[in-house]
Amino acid sequence: MTQTQQHTQTDPHALTLLVTGATGTVGRQVVAELLDRGHRVRALTRDPEKAAFPDGVEVVRGDLTEPDTLVPALEGVTGLHLITFGGAYFAPLETGPRILELARAAGVRRVTVLHGGGPSLLEDAVRADDELDWTVLMPVEFMANALAWAPGIVENDEVREPFADRISAMVHEGDIGAVAAVALTEEGHGRREYVLTGPEVLTLADKTAAIGAARGREVALVELSEDEAVAQWRAAGHDDEVVGFLLEAYGNTPEVGYTVVDTVEKVTGRPARTFAAWAARHAHAFTA
Repeated sequence: MTQTQQHTQTDPHALTLLVTGATGTVGRQVVAELLDRGHRVRALTRDPEKAAFPDGVEVVRGDLTEPDTLVPALEGVTGLHLITFGGAYFAPLETGPRILELARAAGVRRVTVLHGGGPSLLEDAVRADDELDWTVLMPVEFMANALAWAPGIVENDEVREPFADRISAMVHEGDIGAVAAVALTEEGHGRREYVLTGPEVLTLADKTAAIGAARGREVALVELSEDEAVAQWRAAGHDDEVVGFLLEAYGNTPEVGYTVVDTVEKVTGRPARTFAAWAARHAHAFTA
């Protein structure tokens, strides 16, 4: 039995929380933060056999596109973390009202929703709910997005991107998970929308320099034209919708994407993590 398992079995204040999207970039961080806080964590996945989680995490089968599959997973749960898409092709969920109905019936009191970058039926349903204490998490660009550069850095010591002058207040995915964990386990976060950023505004040059420093080898930044970028994204398998989103997000980044706010520190009690710290933690991904 692990120390966390011992703690959760003896701590009368430990809660049972269900994390959907648990195998995703943010979902894994929510799981880790809740586990670290000594709570009982259930990780929902369509394929438990392929999921790998730390000791102490209960992996349960379920599919947000088929809400009734959540009934066993919701038993005894007081807090629920939701994503806004589901299924094999990440289509927007249309099952929000039923999911919330089942959650209320199971005794869920708090819900966090990871904003998906635009309007969604599930998020609309959550915001309209007058019984649950909901918190909408609205992170800007994830630091983990930089992992898409890993093949080019490993093979050619370079990053090839358009709009080289763009700036971002990108946020560490661990900080998103930490804010979610607080909102799911503590009072005072109901009916709130939290924009989440990192502690600084970064250029592409800042990011490549941080990765270079972390891996001990300089990374060159090669600016692409829009046409070259579109060709690169299409070669990577992105469809028209994703390509259009990237062109807009990178070529016309909204002010919220490059404006630092202190939400992470206010909610968690510690400063937001830097990209340099993220790069140091992930240096192995950028090294041959």
